[in-house]
Amino acid sequence: MRTLILVRHAKSSWAYHISDKERSLKKRGNTDAKLVSIAFKNKCLELDKVYSSPANRALSTCNIFIENLNIHKNKLVIEESLYDFGGEQVISFLKKLNEGDQNVMIFGHNHAFTSICNIFGTTFIDNLPTSGLVVLDFDTNSWADINKGHTRFTIFPRDFK
Repeated sequence: MRTLILVRHAKSSWAYHISDKERSLKKRGNTDAKLVSIAFKNKCLELDKVYSSPANRALSTCNIFIENLNIHKNKLVIEESLYDFGGEQVISFLKKLNEGDQNVMIFGHNHAFTSICNIFGTTFIDNLPTSGLVVLDFDTNSWADINKGHTRFTIFPRDFK
């Protein structure tokens, strides 16, 4: 069995004239990421590896999760192919994951993550919200063979408001 946890980056700011990759989190983004990460911590899933898009907003969200989940920084890998909005690069990345890693968490972007949730999961998600988390299980022993899986659960910021 393989488990994939997808987390869309938290709400980001458009206040400054900077590149897309450099955009930071808004205050609400920080708050929402903390809420979701703490709720996820109660699910007691042990993570083998954590991957993040290099974009500031994704990496900042990832760091909030790492802190709240007490994940050692040596489990984090910054992955350029997760800076993808369509999903093809992310799917290609997933199929090449290390076979020794059973439970993997990735931080990235929409529309890619909503598409992946709907391609591989059993629960239709119209739009994965910022700070939204989705857990997908795959009944396979190889990441290369992932196909239709099962949506185990979701955690969205609106669940706490």
